[in-house]
Amino acid sequence: MRLLSYLFVSALMSGLLFTPVQSQDVPENLTFEQIFHEPVLPGIRPSFRSFNATQDSLYFSWNDSSYFDTDLYKMALSGSDPEPVDDDDYTSFTRSPNGRLISYTKDGNIYVANSDWSNERRIIASQENDITPVWSPNSRKLAFVRSGDVWVTDVTRPELIQVTKRASDAPGIFIQDWSGNNRLILRQTDNSDARTIYFPEYVDEFVEPGGSQRGIPSVAFYSADLSTMDIDTLSSGVQRSSAAGSFSGNFSVKDSSDAALKHRKVIVYDHRNESRSVIFEEETDGWLSGTSISFAPRTDRLMIRSEQSGWNHIYIANLATGAVEQLTEGDFEITWANWLDDQTIIYANNEADYGERHIFIHNLRDGSVEQLTSDEAYRYQFRLSDDNTKLVYAKTYFNEPYDLYMIDLENPGEEIQLTQSVPDSFYDYNWQQEEYVRFTGRDGETELSMSVLYPKNFDTNRQYPMVVFAHGAGSLQNVYKGWSNNYWREYMFHQYLLNQGYVVVEVDFRHSTGYGRKFREDVTDWMGKYEVEDIVDGLDWVQEKTNGALDLDNVGIYGGSYGGFMALYAVSDAPDRFHAAAALRKVSNWRNYYYANPWYTLPRLGDPEEVPEHYDRSSPLTYAPDLERPVILLHGLIDDNVGAQDAFQYADELIQNGNTNFEMMIYPSERHGFTSPNSWHDEYLRIFEFFEKHLK
Repeated sequence: MRLLSYLFVSALMSGLLFTPVQSQDVPENLTFEQIFHEPVLPGIRPSFRSFNATQDSLYFSWNDSSYFDTDLYKMALSGSDPEPVDDDDYTSFTRSPNGRLISYTKDGNIYVANSDWSNERRIIASQENDITPVWSPNSRKLAFVRSGDVWVTDVTRPELIQVTKRASDAPGIFIQDWSGNNRLILRQTDNSDARTIYFPEYVDEFVEPGGSQRGIPSVAFYSADLSTMDIDTLSSGVQRSSAAGSFSGNFSVKDSSDAALKHRKVIVYDHRNESRSVIFEEETDGWLSGTSISFAPRTDRLMIRSEQSGWNHIYIANLATGAVEQLTEGDFEITWANWLDDQTIIYANNEADYGERHIFIHNLRDGSVEQLTSDEAYRYQFRLSDDNTKLVYAKTYFNEPYDLYMIDLENPGEEIQLTQSVPDSFYDYNWQQEEYVRFTGRDGETELSMSVLYPKNFDTNRQYPMVVFAHGAGSLQNVYKGWSNNYWREYMFHQYLLNQGYVVVEVDFRHSTGYGRKFREDVTDWMGKYEVEDIVDGLDWVQEKTNGALDLDNVGIYGGSYGGFMALYAVSDAPDRFHAAAALRKVSNWRNYYYANPWYTLPRLGDPEEVPEHYDRSSPLTYAPDLERPVILLHGLIDDNVGAQDAFQYADELIQNGNTNFEMMIYPSERHGFTSPNSWHDEYLRIFEFFEKHLK
């Protein structure tokens, strides 16, 4: 009771305690067929493909009849109806820095044309496949890859240079960036030490082993001087790094992190005097996230994104002087950033609220900041045109699936809605707007976001069973002021549950992104522990708010991938708080995931050979022999992200310990993300019937 009282008072002091919940809207007559089958009720979200070469139109994938198979469409940014485009009529291209030319590949050869596609000319032809042409800063040269080696051609006069000649058994070399007009930064990735992980396929005539190479590769970075033809090794080894070059060619920079993402160094290579220096450094006991570097278009200034302050912010380094200054600061995150010119940066942040994203322009000359957006909304998927005059992005709000919007950066004003992709029939349903809540956890410091949905004819004098949804990925934000494109089926399923008398809750538990470094990193070395605490605190908050209207003896939890792991962990860790769990495509044994996806697991839990206790205490498999609550296990047999091995190991542990209080369904033709509407329907019907059986 002391905890509940604290949560209640904390919410009151924060101005987050609402008046008693009144009767809520619910979508009447919503069926499983409408949720999971075509035509898709909320429509198909438009997926940005590219701007056109003249920067006055965009291409996007969509289906105007709300079916899953998408086509390509073109739309003028000045305003017009989308027009279908045959895929054979679309060519991917790269625009030259001066905007006058484009380059592209066709039949394995490289072509150059004017930006309006006139004056096409083939500049490279061979019997081999020439790929990935990259323009030099002065728009006179193209670097490209042929059979794993790097070549350079001049587009204004006859010249062809073979930059690298690797051994026949060596990995291919690829272009990372230009540094000036006479130097290339190259990258070579060696996967020879990768482990083969098998995901067998059973539904064809013969069983296929389904082998896949997994591991964190060894990476080498090189600097290739086109004037002298010297190639210097900048670094090599197992690392998580990237590199960039300046317009002037004076500097190259490597953003270097170790495999476990604990240590980061931004290393500057000064080509004027062949010196090397570390200009920025950070380390953490958790794991680095959201890091990046990018040079200003024409100067030697470098933008660095870092969580060094505890929040993702922008730092500006002057490589000529070595000075580094923090540009943005505060308890909020920079979620996207890009240079507009040498003195201007455009970025998005969540300063107004962690569930919102707004867009700003920051002038480095005078330090002024202009906010370009005002509507309360969640914005993401930012795409800046090559000429830096148009910004296109996805925009959503509660019960409004996202559409594509644009800001004309030459004349900023109102946001311009480009697409109208949501069918009118979607709004025929009386969708309940989720209650968006910010509350403080049991430690008195951790602030959390939660969404709550209330059943039809909600009455605080009654008690209602609860269903908790746990999002996947771990490092993801899913509670915000918008429609979740990651979980649109689940959102409609939750609305369906409202008609069946359930309260539905989701908490962005610690590990989620958008709330600062500490919030995300608290789960390091013990995943599951703090996430469960946060969900339980959310349940107690709702119980206090509704004057005890929750039936806390009938709480179900479900989720997929990391959410499936959370479901199994919760019923083992807190069986007095969670009474049934539905685990989809779940991790039950983090050792399996380490070997299949070490890039994810190593930073969070370490090496299982060195710290086995981290894996033992984080894996639901450890607690399976003592499982008290009913679970249902659902998994795609050919899942090549979280292998079906996790479902089989967990089920076998239950069987060998005499536990018969579980159900299991394996989907033979499905991977991690199901593709068949029939599989989705079957899976969620089983979840619903499971909760009906155990929570009522």
